Amino acid sequence: MSYKNDRAITGYDFNMFYVDEIVNRALKEDIGPGDITTDNIVPEEKQVTAFVKTKEEGVIAGMDIMQSVFFKLSSSVKWSPNFEDGDKAKAGDVLAEIEGSHRAILTGERTALNFAQRLSGIATATNKFVEIIKPYKTQILDTRKTLPGLRLLDKYAVNVGGGTNHRIGLYDMVMIKDNHIKVAGGIANAVDKVRNSLGNKYKIEVETSSLTEVREAISAKADLIMLDNMSIEMMKEAVLMIGDKAFVEASGNMTLERVKEVAECEVDYISVGVLTHSARALDISLYITE
Repeated sequence: MSYKNDRAITGYDFNMFYVDEIVNRALKEDIGPGDITTDNIVPEEKQVTAFVKTKEEGVIAGMDIMQSVFFKLSSSVKWSPNFEDGDKAKAGDVLAEIEGSHRAILTGERTALNFAQRLSGIATATNKFVEIIKPYKTQILDTRKTLPGLRLLDKYAVNVGGGTNHRIGLYDMVMIKDNHIKVAGGIANAVDKVRNSLGNKYKIEVETSSLTEVREAISAKADLIMLDNMSIEMMKEAVLMIGDKAFVEASGNMTLERVKEVAECEVDYISVGVLTHSARALDISLYITE
């Protein structure tokens, strides 16, 4: 898998080397020195066919990762996918057919499904937000509220669902929040300290919670201004104030019920933490036939 992410604020490449590292770690965690149940019940030479099915409608993500899990356990496994990442599946759809070692399929089942269920859940949740705000210029952003060690996978799933990736970590974009502002003695001082040290190498975003802070961020020439937990009325006023001087992100308690009203304020981005910090897995199962 090689994936060039063109829908991201800072941009990043998602490649198979990173997936290999995660899959290897996941298999080591689950299998340890060996699958003592399967290895003592299932004959080593036994071959079977299995089907991966979704029990509910959703946007599918993680197909190549599932394939990687089974290939690592048996290079002779035959993987025949019916869906690609980003496809929408209905309840009962067969996502893929697997033929090969009964032991390998049983041993890899849970790890493969864990990846597919989580990533498809994130992609599906993201897509629901994206569809609601489709008539507007606004894009849905993810956050850093991801599962530790799986951030790029979580963000990949957001992208598959039609969302846009915010910064990947603390290293690729400057985010000046309230605690930074307190230490620096104000927004202007915080931005100046960063620019004096880093120049224009990185985009600078400033978190604001009042119109006074918005004015300060504009004066400091922030690239992106976050409107944090603002009312709709205040948000509209802030967007008018900012105009084309910076990009605008709305953040805080975003729900499917509220997101349309926020998009109508003409913000550029809406960040939604629930996409990854509370992702509900899509119900996907594997069935083995003789």
